[in-house]
Amino acid sequence: MTAPQVQLLEVDESSEGQRVDNYLTKVLKGVPKTHIYRLVRAGEVRVNKKRVQADSRLTLGDVVRIPPVRVSQPSPELSEARIPPAEFPVLFEDDGFLAINKPAGIAVHGGSGVNFGVIEQLRSARPEARMLELVHRLDRDTSGILLIAKKRSVLKNLQDQFRNRTIDKRYLTLVKGTWPERRKVVDLELFKYLLPNGERRVKVVSQPIDGSQRSVSLVRVLAQGSIPNGGDAVTLLEVKIKTGRTHQIRVHLSYFDTPIAGDDKYGDFVWNKALQQIGFKRMYLHAYHLTLQHPVNSQVIEITANVPDELRPWSLNWAK
Repeated sequence: MTAPQVQLLEVDESSEGQRVDNYLTKVLKGVPKTHIYRLVRAGEVRVNKKRVQADSRLTLGDVVRIPPVRVSQPSPELSEARIPPAEFPVLFEDDGFLAINKPAGIAVHGGSGVNFGVIEQLRSARPEARMLELVHRLDRDTSGILLIAKKRSVLKNLQDQFRNRTIDKRYLTLVKGTWPERRKVVDLELFKYLLPNGERRVKVVSQPIDGSQRSVSLVRVLAQGSIPNGGDAVTLLEVKIKTGRTHQIRVHLSYFDTPIAGDDKYGDFVWNKALQQIGFKRMYLHAYHLTLQHPVNSQVIEITANVPDELRPWSLNWAK
């Protein structure tokens, strides 16, 4: 077997605008994402001979250096033909992109121990589609609006809107305790790290350090009350993110001792167990509203995904 070699790959139109981690996942099929992130953090992956972050964006003509990595042969069980096709509730669709209502519990793409996700299943269900690419991501346990591009130009335009913070993206979330109505802006420095088992986590740091990023969320109280039969005070919040950092909302809310109901990474684990016993089975984080400028005709489009049925009993009689 030939030993793996250094690769120097030039970014073409099909990869323009992609994040470095997503690009490497595509190129290094079979390599765990945890290993890919280690390579990036160690500086072994270079773009135009410079170190990069995992969430850096690639531009046309960039030269990506990939260190020697042994890539496993894909198992027949994971071949495209064996990915179960699935359509998801469509909230908007035209020739350029579609918006779907992603259920909780489904990853947006395969990797890190997940054989396939929304995008692979959608491609399997629409074999005639020339292109289907994720514009952005949602956590596996988050439900709500997910944008998928059908054209390269539309993908780039929508990603630019996200990057330039001109897209208005809002979430609904239920948190433990009483959130003060006067606390409308959360502005914290976040730092990503790995647990010993390779799982990614994010924490708040008191001041900027190497690798940390500023994160800003706007928070509005929608309703306050208590969990039925549980007695715990809870607050239903609308959160608008001004920056799209990993686990941003989950970390922001947990930092103030008001963790999201059902959050298995940053939440109150004893409380979560009690919630499960009264029928609450998932994390209450739902991307419910998005406003953007259409990439082709520049019209303003508003998209709404109503609260899923499994969250309705816990929504404090909020109307949406």
